[in-house]
Amino acid sequence: MRWMLAVTTALSYAAMAQDQTIDATTIYGKTLCGYQGWFRCPGDALNIGWVHWSWDTKRIVPETLTFEMWPDMSEYRAAGRYRVDGFTYPDGKPAELYSSDDRGVVFRHFQWMAEYGIHGVWLQRFLVGLPEGPEGPVMYASHKRVLEQVRLAAKATGRTWAVAYDMAAMPPEKIFEAVTNDWKRLVDAGVTNDDRYLHEQGLPVMMVWGFYPKQNITAELANRIIDFFKNDPKYKVFLAGGCEWEWRTETTPGWPEFLRRYDVISPWNVGNYSIDKEGDKYASTHYWQADIEEAKRAGMLYLPVFYPGFSWDNLKRLAPGKSIIERQGGRFFWKQFCAAAELGLDMGYVAMFDEVDEGTAIYKVTSTPPVQAHFVGYEGLPSDWYLRLAGEGTKMLLKQRAFTRELPLRP
Repeated sequence: MRWMLAVTTALSYAAMAQDQTIDATTIYGKTLCGYQGWFRCPGDALNIGWVHWSWDTKRIVPETLTFEMWPDMSEYRAAGRYRVDGFTYPDGKPAELYSSDDRGVVFRHFQWMAEYGIHGVWLQRFLVGLPEGPEGPVMYASHKRVLEQVRLAAKATGRTWAVAYDMAAMPPEKIFEAVTNDWKRLVDAGVTNDDRYLHEQGLPVMMVWGFYPKQNITAELANRIIDFFKNDPKYKVFLAGGCEWEWRTETTPGWPEFLRRYDVISPWNVGNYSIDKEGDKYASTHYWQADIEEAKRAGMLYLPVFYPGFSWDNLKRLAPGKSIIERQGGRFFWKQFCAAAELGLDMGYVAMFDEVDEGTAIYKVTSTPPVQAHFVGYEGLPSDWYLRLAGEGTKMLLKQRAFTRELPLRP
């Protein structure tokens, strides 16, 4: 019965996507969301506990929470919902969470992308969870399932996707082996031959994220990674590099050179903000013009990062409200689309689709979360508010709607 439901769902999504299939042959004109896909629950296919929901996978209580926003669970199928004992919504009903290791969950997320005009995702692939990483023996099979679910969901909904490797927390001596071995496995398995996998100039697009001095990445290691992915005759890619926002002024020996070797540079901007004369925070975008000019001189494309706000009080055990960068009803997010549009950019990286751990999610989040702990919602706005804004911002970058500094939507 369950497989019949999955097939029926896939066919219905495919029918929905017939007239809106995204062109996956070019990175130009694409706004993709970072997609973590890292949440797990007791009783799911992995069945090791509350992964990325709690510090303690065996129990979830207010003092073990690692996430800041409670997802709106109203549209998930029953098989993808997991009751969270001890947590209740304001109306007294038992609270639930989802597992990313569930086909129905991934399909639901891609359905939302298609519905709201979001082009697809950068699927986050963490090196620590690969066979060469410390979490690999436990997590690798689950990560493989999520990737396969993304492939199926992208095909069914007409979205596009690309792999984004994250080097964070991986022992430096294992990084090169892990990232190149995994890419070889994916290519050899035909993953990049999918018509939904993003390409540019006939090459599969791929990102390696984490080129930070504090990550213990050396210039030698960085060049070795770049050499492989730009030169290997079989496994060559159109390479995006995720790096610190100060990349242009980086002076660490060897770093200015390799930071100008990517095909696409994407400086991580989450947490980078300025303060206006009213005392409100807004995402720093003043340096984007100089970045674009420098990227052009180096022969690179520039992929800006847009984020809707930020908060990680639960994750970092801070007092409620201590770390928050307010969303301002969506104005914080929208100003970044405006800045990109004014600079003539037609692409963007939305950070993130499902990142409730650091309060940057744009998917459906409830503003009436369980009452037993501190959570951040969407300030009473509809749960799809940021999906709608992301879709409208994408249209503005593509000049499919008029430029406007004012929010283009009403609740």
